[in-house]
Amino acid sequence: MDHQILKNEQKALEINLDNAIYGTFAEIGAGQEVARIFFQVGAAAGTIAKTMSAYDKIYSDRIYGKEPSGRYVCESRVYKMLDHEYDLMVERLQEELPDKTFFVFADTVAAINYSKTIKGDGWLGVRFQLTPNSAPNDLVLHVKMKDTNNKLQQEAVGKLGVNMIYSCYFYKDNPKAFVASLLDGLTERVEVDMIRLTGPDFEHVDNRLLGLYLVEHGLTEVTMIGPDKQSVHASEFLYKRSLMVVRGHFRPPTKVTLDVIKSSFDQFKKENDVDPSKAFIVSELTLENLVKDGQLDYQDFLDRADLLCALGQTFIISNCHNHQRLINYLSDYKIRKLGLVIGVHELLEIINQKYDLNRDGRLLVAFGELFTRNILIYAYPALKSEDSDEIMDAYNLPVPEGIRFLYKHLVDSKQIVPVEDYNEENLHIFPYMVFNSIIEDDGKWESMVPEKLIPIIKENNLFRKDHVEV
Repeated sequence: MDHQILKNEQKALEINLDNAIYGTFAEIGAGQEVARIFFQVGAAAGTIAKTMSAYDKIYSDRIYGKEPSGRYVCESRVYKMLDHEYDLMVERLQEELPDKTFFVFADTVAAINYSKTIKGDGWLGVRFQLTPNSAPNDLVLHVKMKDTNNKLQQEAVGKLGVNMIYSCYFYKDNPKAFVASLLDGLTERVEVDMIRLTGPDFEHVDNRLLGLYLVEHGLTEVTMIGPDKQSVHASEFLYKRSLMVVRGHFRPPTKVTLDVIKSSFDQFKKENDVDPSKAFIVSELTLENLVKDGQLDYQDFLDRADLLCALGQTFIISNCHNHQRLINYLSDYKIRKLGLVIGVHELLEIINQKYDLNRDGRLLVAFGELFTRNILIYAYPALKSEDSDEIMDAYNLPVPEGIRFLYKHLVDSKQIVPVEDYNEENLHIFPYMVFNSIIEDDGKWESMVPEKLIPIIKENNLFRKDHVEV
């Protein structure tokens, strides 16, 4: 839903002129700009109880405690800041200011450095009441900065902080506008790739939808959701680990889906340079696969998300039409080994597209973009067609004659890896058949999906609901 785009200073002044909103700003690292904006627009005395910056790490540790990881720009740090500062607000001001709705804004940010070895990112949070003396809510997000110098990145953090506080109070009843407005005045300057909104006033809000809104409105190309239906961030669990990504429609996950996940991941963990204890697997839903009649189908997304969560899957929502964009996103986390699982029909389509578009001498470059040294493409076999018993795999893939030598090299060098220990009995299951069976309610689908998903699909009437505007 569209929202009115307001200038950053106008938002800050509107908050300052609201007599009920009162709070603290705690900013460490490069995040020093949010409170400044509120001071500069005037009337800040009605809004700001305290501003502080424990810039020195020793001071910061004495106030908020040490991080086991030794990092300061991390999720746990911003929560510790919110805990400490909000408790002080309540302890010192609750009795004296019973009619105020308190908030704490906190950020911990590392801006780009002189040598450009740090690109710039941060964690920002707001703990806030919507009514006096009520339990607070939390908004926490992660941001990547795109500006190419330190000053501009700090300015962007200031604007983002104002947008966050404004959304908390003025878009509390409109989740789409809540998310979209975070980008006001910041187009192409920041990437918000994780958002989590929790608390008693937002129990009705599904954080998976907020993640989808981030991708839909261009705040990020990639966001992640955990099995608990809450947003998670790659920096908190993927740094220097090995990762396998399974892209699919998951509409619904079938017995083949489970076998793809299990057989591919088991094989991936046996690779010589993969530590099984530091290997992780995620599923990926792309935005283009969620579009119906030219529009995103939010209910259909939630149906698929429910089943992925029920299977214990962490999943990615992405706007990465090709795998290279996903690979670029993950490069920030120094993934040791990346495995991408692709069905052989999809692999053949990718190869044919690259071959058709790059017959002018750029063929090796085109394939080099995808097939790099630390990336393995796992090809899961399939029946050649619905009415065929012939199995197509990575070895007998009918690639164009002009590329056959290059393709053989990719297989021989194990950059394309055939999935070997798969369940051949399930290959007759095609996702569209399962989906159609659910729609027709003929019961045939029950033998083709994991047993634990059957009651969930039935009890919640998944995929048979009319479209719901969420």
